[in-house]
Amino acid sequence: MAEGEVTGFDVVVIGSGFGGSVSALRLAEKGHRVAVLEAGRRFDRSTLPATSWRLRDFLWAPWLGLKGIQRIHLLRGEKGTGVLVLAGAGVGGGSLVYANTLYEPLDPFYRDPQWASITDWKGELAPYYDQARRMLGVTVNPTRTPADEVMLKIAERMGAGATFRLAPVGVYFGPDGVDPYFGGAGPERRGCVECGQCMTGCRHGAKNSLTENYLHLAERAGARVYAECTVTSVRPLPSGGYEVLARRTGSARQRRLFTARQVIFATGTWGTQRLLHRLRDDGTLPRISPRLGTLTRTNSEALLGFERLSRGGEKFNTGVAITSSIHPDAETHIEPVRYGDGSNAMGLLRTLLIDGGRNRWKAFAREAARRPLHALRLLDLRGWSERSLIALVMQAKDNSITVRSGRFGLRSARGHGEPNPTWIPAGHEAVRIGAEEVGGEPRGSWLDLFDIPATAHFLGGCAIGASPDEGVIDPYHRLYGYEGLHVVDGSAVAANLGVNPSLTITALAERAMAFWPNAGEPDPRPPLGSAYRPLAPVAPRSPAVPATAPAALRLISR
Repeated sequence: MAEGEVTGFDVVVIGSGFGGSVSALRLAEKGHRVAVLEAGRRFDRSTLPATSWRLRDFLWAPWLGLKGIQRIHLLRGEKGTGVLVLAGAGVGGGSLVYANTLYEPLDPFYRDPQWASITDWKGELAPYYDQARRMLGVTVNPTRTPADEVMLKIAERMGAGATFRLAPVGVYFGPDGVDPYFGGAGPERRGCVECGQCMTGCRHGAKNSLTENYLHLAERAGARVYAECTVTSVRPLPSGGYEVLARRTGSARQRRLFTARQVIFATGTWGTQRLLHRLRDDGTLPRISPRLGTLTRTNSEALLGFERLSRGGEKFNTGVAITSSIHPDAETHIEPVRYGDGSNAMGLLRTLLIDGGRNRWKAFAREAARRPLHALRLLDLRGWSERSLIALVMQAKDNSITVRSGRFGLRSARGHGEPNPTWIPAGHEAVRIGAEEVGGEPRGSWLDLFDIPATAHFLGGCAIGASPDEGVIDPYHRLYGYEGLHVVDGSAVAANLGVNPSLTITALAERAMAFWPNAGEPDPRPPLGSAYRPLAPVAPRSPAVPATAPAALRLISR
């Protein structure tokens, strides 16, 4: 990224994950000149990491020269509110590293008090979920793997056998060849080889990452993507519009200035909150709602697991990253997650499973002293990905934390609703049963011992609300207090979903972009701060996908 000023854009999109990529495509189709600024690198299929040990390509720590696809953030604050956040990096955002699992949430999500009074969200979002599914190529995982057989046994022993189902995933399972989704406008694809490498980035061309759909089409439609471009400030211009100051990722010197009439924040919940908190606190954007950071959600989540102690037997990492799920109770959803052969680095996070509700370090010490050989096995990572299953535990409960800016970054405090869970008993029961079934041991993470759970689905903090006293953005995703600023990513999600959020973020972004006008036309949305009213979607002048293709844009008004 060379130094200098870049002008001539109508819209700058900060981030290239699900919200940013949808925004880039739909606005380019409407004739807007779009720039996408992404802090991470641009990868192709051959440069994605072969395993998680390829730290330069897998782990995100640019100050150390590591510009990989996996971000890991530790949010600290009041006792019981900390969380380890896993997120994505690179052109394509979280889609490079996510487990390509695309569920729609259950009814409690749509009825959450934060936004339920605004509109019938289930009805209004329905056509956009449909569009998102077709764009992301959602299909039911076709292969029942050894891991799924274990999950079924866990469900049956917990009295929930009827809840077992194969997962809807964004993966291409067809024959190698031409674009199967976009009528020839998309890239050629290869069918899935079921290697389990989805979360280190699919090197085979089967995973429906955003670089294979929304971003690919956006660039064909004229959007320009600037990789390794970290935004540091967004400032209003006296003449209207904004200047966006960026630097080359990992460098304090190379700087570039972008100007645009509209700016979309889409850097994921962590990135968007961090940037907006800083801009409000340093006086650049002082009118941002005081609700910023409230209703930050972890999807009420825990990352647990179990592993077979012997290295012989069936491989648990056959198939895509997530192949099935169970609901051991009405509020809890568990999925088996795996890495491909050789990707054992994340096994460093695991430790003995210790229940909450007591001094967990003392309990760990007692258990390690009682079974020293069992504790020493934690040092053995050989074949970990082949003999282990991660249990992704999610809940739809109404709990949250509040995120504020601190001296050294973001800080957490107690939020609305129930306390954020530091452990989930149903998840612990499930992995103990799983360990019994495979002749192994259950696992938690080292941070569990500090009552710090982990989440791969950090959400909220810029929630949709009917007014700036109730939310940070309006129902059209416009930032209260500032004409021309928008938030379109996971931070806009108002409630815990209890399922993987990528499909919902995509659907929300599709809906938000549907109301934008074509370039040069009047804006159909009411003035910022007005009461919400339903709108008909605006058809783009130049759709990127032919009308006869499976993923063609189908605009359906309420």
